[in-house]
Amino acid sequence: MIVQNDLGNIVVSDEVIAQLSGNAAVESYGIVGMCSRSKLKDSIVELLGSDNISRGVEVHSQGDAVDIDLYVIVAYGIRVSEVAHNIMSKVKYIIESIVGIEVNSVNINVEGVRDK
Repeated sequence: MIVQNDLGNIVVSDEVIAQLSGNAAVESYGIVGMCSRSKLKDSIVELLGSDNISRGVEVHSQGDAVDIDLYVIVAYGIRVSEVAHNIMSKVKYIIESIVGIEVNSVNINVEGVRDK
């Protein structure tokens, strides 16, 4: 993704956007953690640590904007729709304010529910 300004171009990799998005998501209330995009055998999900959190995020460039898919595990007993809405708002705000790239959509994929 290329951000243009008066002084030139800034190239921001999808990995940076994924890392920022993942960090914003795990800091949200109701999230146990992120899980890998590719499910393991027998639909068992792998809870990702902070060093590989971007494996739970897909970034799709659409011209001057991005679409972001996050794969999360939510806490048991928490309203999933509220958690998803909070993550969507937070990720969109973080990416647009820090990176300066427009976010078309943030899609939340709930891959599991666990006790916190």
